[in-house]
Amino acid sequence: MFCDKAISQAVARHFAALSFDALPAATVHATRRALLDALGVMLGATGLGEDARPYRSHALTATGPARLLGFPERSTPSLAALANGALAHALDFGDTFDAGPAHPNAALVPALLALADADPGIDAARFLTAMTAGSDLACRLSLAPPRPYEEGGWYPPPLVNLIATAAACARLLGLDADGIRHAMGLALVQGGFPSEIKYDAVSPMRGVREGFVARAAVESALLAQAGARAFAEPLEGKAGFFAVYGGGPPRDVLLDGLGTRFLGDEVSFKPWPACRGTHPYIEAALALRDRIDLAEVERIEAETGPIQEMLIRPQPAKAAPDQPIHAKFSIPYTVAAALLDGEVTLATFLPARIADTSTRALASKVVEVRNPAWTRAEAASGSLTFVMRDGGRIVHRVMQAAGHPDRPISDSALIAKFADCAAYAATPVGAAEAEALAGRILAFPPQGSAAALLG
Repeated sequence: MFCDKAISQAVARHFAALSFDALPAATVHATRRALLDALGVMLGATGLGEDARPYRSHALTATGPARLLGFPERSTPSLAALANGALAHALDFGDTFDAGPAHPNAALVPALLALADADPGIDAARFLTAMTAGSDLACRLSLAPPRPYEEGGWYPPPLVNLIATAAACARLLGLDADGIRHAMGLALVQGGFPSEIKYDAVSPMRGVREGFVARAAVESALLAQAGARAFAEPLEGKAGFFAVYGGGPPRDVLLDGLGTRFLGDEVSFKPWPACRGTHPYIEAALALRDRIDLAEVERIEAETGPIQEMLIRPQPAKAAPDQPIHAKFSIPYTVAAALLDGEVTLATFLPARIADTSTRALASKVVEVRNPAWTRAEAASGSLTFVMRDGGRIVHRVMQAAGHPDRPISDSALIAKFADCAAYAATPVGAAEAEALAGRILAFPPQGSAAALLG
């Protein structure tokens, strides 16, 4: 544990000093991949993210320089960050940090994009540097508390993004270490994010929460730029971030390797548009699909741990989801859909598809078998055992779901994912145009204006 009082200052100085030229080429490419993935998912949500529409409507009450992604209108940076941030997780298709409870780029990209739109002088190198630092910090914050954030009643992904995105926004604006530190403190007073976000079965907050993070981060950075001051020690203070949310001083992972190892390089990209916890089960279902006579299946046992239990309990409700977001957080539904369709795509979660009676009948056969040895470390693990009517058992185990850096999605697959998402945008983008745009994002020149990333 750190016992000094220089944690916030160390983080802020790192952000202020980091330069594009100091970033490894692999890290820059990893950041570009994350940017491509985030933009594609947000584009898809402009057409499919029903819960994000009120946030766009609110953003339309003002005008400004920042784009509302997928639409011709523009708004203020804060309101554009809110509206675009509400899109970022609406499809549950964005990247994830499997080692900790973080979706590090969900609020980060819409917040940085809003500020870049407001200042065409911000080049891509500055944008990618701020994004790299912010993604890394969100991952570190997800691993650093001595007590899991959930034990205090907090929901970690937007919570860690709040501090990291504020620091990144301040870095994008060119603030010095003092200004970056105060931006983190100004964000801290706008925090909250209770775990009720995931416990309330009918709340849309789980899908749109990153909008609140992006707006708060943008406003915090702009306030710090204008001279607003917050706290000397927003992270390690007596009642600072870790004391309030993490139960005590942060663990060494917060600063170890800062500036030399970028954890944003280690995010996983989702091949399927559902909660990351469903992915090993989808993968197992697809792997066994051609070997299984579904008419002869007695039941399907899903091996689970403490992380996966929310994806299968209560089983009757999970087998018959009534909303797309509930289907995305259901092992029974995603397994049944994978077995019947041979794929899981954005179309899998359209309202008419989730109401299919044959899918629900098969999903009702997916039951939980708890592995008492599993912990949070198995968050992206799972197995399916098909128990047949004749007593036979067919098993497939996935200990690390596809999309992890150890089992990466290729650039071509990410481009195809971008094109698939763009086809569902409010103004659909054709495949050829989407692929060209994706290639542009992956190769955009560092000296080009970041505001021109999307044309």
